[in-house]
Amino acid sequence: MNTWRKLRRTILSVPANNMKMIEKSAGLSADIIMLDLEDSVPLSQKDEARATAVKAVNSGIFSGKTVSVRVNPTGTAQIYKDIIALAQECRGKIESVIIPKTDRAADIHFAEGLLRSVMAESASDELIYIEPSIESAEGLENISEIASASALNISLVFGIADFTASTGGRLTSLSGHGENDESVYPGHRFHYVMSRIVSTARANGLYPIDAPFGNFRDTEGLKKSCLTATALGFEGKWVIHPDQIETVNSVFAPSQEEIERAGAIIQAYENAGSNKAGSAQIEGRMIDGATLRLAKLVHEKAELMKNV
Repeated sequence: MNTWRKLRRTILSVPANNMKMIEKSAGLSADIIMLDLEDSVPLSQKDEARATAVKAVNSGIFSGKTVSVRVNPTGTAQIYKDIIALAQECRGKIESVIIPKTDRAADIHFAEGLLRSVMAESASDELIYIEPSIESAEGLENISEIASASALNISLVFGIADFTASTGGRLTSLSGHGENDESVYPGHRFHYVMSRIVSTARANGLYPIDAPFGNFRDTEGLKKSCLTATALGFEGKWVIHPDQIETVNSVFAPSQEEIERAGAIIQAYENAGSNKAGSAQIEGRMIDGATLRLAKLVHEKAELMKNV
């Protein structure tokens, strides 16, 4: 279970077979750079992409950055090569591996077993964590078991396009998360799966991470998608284009007004305690435990943003 905090507003997906794009990503303001060995890399280039990712991670260009790598799915020959190479050559330089198309707890048991067996050969105590990606109806049905399958799990990721395909739904945009949904479904058709990912992740001390928004030219649509995700409790969101970073970072960060209000709530609660008052209030409203916890979360994120 994850026991530390860092900003995870934006996770920028970068094809691992494109060194030019990798080098550019190192200078961008995404909180996390995710090097992709899976969908964005043709089968014929898997070995080259893996070598490029390892080279980039060890080059020093990501100094001060958090880096994760999306490996190939369980059941493929590539995942063995991916995890072994990353665990042997990138330990201490990447935070996690994302396991795509996680359908059952056994997928995470496999990834953990392979990771730990390779890490055991090293004297380093640095860990490589795991991020299961929920991309199917089967994965959603098994989400509680997946979330609790490993102490190395740190997040649950929503893989929206493959999830839609698994349910037989209709894609209305490149990623399935987006601009034309209301024309085919009056309401938010992914509300159930998103809510379930959030509640399961939070119940297990993990970070819920939302799927990307497909149309990188539609800033208003992206903002709306982010607002929905933050309202449900997502910690951050994948982005597929540098132009999306600023909007997503902004929406997933507390506003100055929210920060000031959180500070006032915390101060009022502390003052009530020092004055031995039976309760605390602000602006004529009682401060209960839930309100205080929410205020502390805002304060915590504001503190993390000071280091950006």
